[in-house]
Amino acid sequence: MAIRRGPRSGLPLIIAVHSRALGPAVGGCRLRRYGSWREGLADALRLSEAMTFKCAASGLDFGGGKSVIALDEHSALTPGLRAAALADMGEFIASFEGSYRAGPDVGTTPEDMVVLRRACPYVFCLPEEHGGTGTSSTPTATGVLAALRAGAEHVLGSSSLTGRTVVVSGFGSVGSRIAAGLAADGARVLVSDVDTAKRETAVGAGFGWLEPHEVPGTRADVLVPAAVGGVLGPETVARLDVRLVVGPANNQLTTDSTADLLAKQNIVWVPDFVASAGGVVFTLGRECDGCTQEEAVRRVLGIGDTVRLLLDRSRTNGTTPLHEARALAERRLGPPATA
Repeated sequence: MAIRRGPRSGLPLIIAVHSRALGPAVGGCRLRRYGSWREGLADALRLSEAMTFKCAASGLDFGGGKSVIALDEHSALTPGLRAAALADMGEFIASFEGSYRAGPDVGTTPEDMVVLRRACPYVFCLPEEHGGTGTSSTPTATGVLAALRAGAEHVLGSSSLTGRTVVVSGFGSVGSRIAAGLAADGARVLVSDVDTAKRETAVGAGFGWLEPHEVPGTRADVLVPAAVGGVLGPETVARLDVRLVVGPANNQLTTDSTADLLAKQNIVWVPDFVASAGGVVFTLGRECDGCTQEEAVRRVLGIGDTVRLLLDRSRTNGTTPLHEARALAERRLGPPATA
């Protein structure tokens, strides 16, 4: 882990590398507001660990990392400050000499990756016109839908979602794509977002709308957490009236023990680091392994097979899906290094 203040922007920059046991660390570059830079550091550490398990469970020969540009609650993010911060982060990433490689994340875009690329070659997901694969939102949503169908087969007895009620919490670039895919499958889709300006778009697309506080108590077959992490804790879980939880939000559980609470309520939770891997699987397949578009999509759809394996093992062994997913990842990672 390394921290520095950007020489141009003056903003705190953080790069956390959790593991390089399987290969170079990969993880998005996040630009968001925090109460303090220490909150940004905690975010980077949590997310880098999640990336390690995401890559390992997906069979990727990469480790986990994350970079954060920590904007305080009062600074205005002007175009000039944004450009300066990205230039600072590009040089910071370059100093890792390829042991950490970045892509877009919350607050950054494929166009921002072009700015990072000016300072270093270790950047993914540039726009297609710049030789990259562009946004990872579509393959991420594709992977979640594959995980969701596998989970529905296990929990509801059929992978078909026709007539099922699904709540999508978070109507951003990934959540909106998941909602559209579910509706195309015949599901009744209810969506929610803290940004109430999205309500008109959601309702216009044919989705029902829930206020964020209504989500936990709404009866549905499936809940899809598609916004920020840390949304599933004891109080929230106690209010849930669903049978399956699967979504792209990272670090959904407030603590790992929440997985046991979900199991006690007969709610099957598909670990986020498995369900959300479509973007990294697709991107690395295309940009590192030279896969065709079709082959990379097939790899993403393989997330469904992984979910079936984990849920079968969970049922057979009397464990949680989280336990089985971590065991799968840890078998690839090998024993922890000793001092």
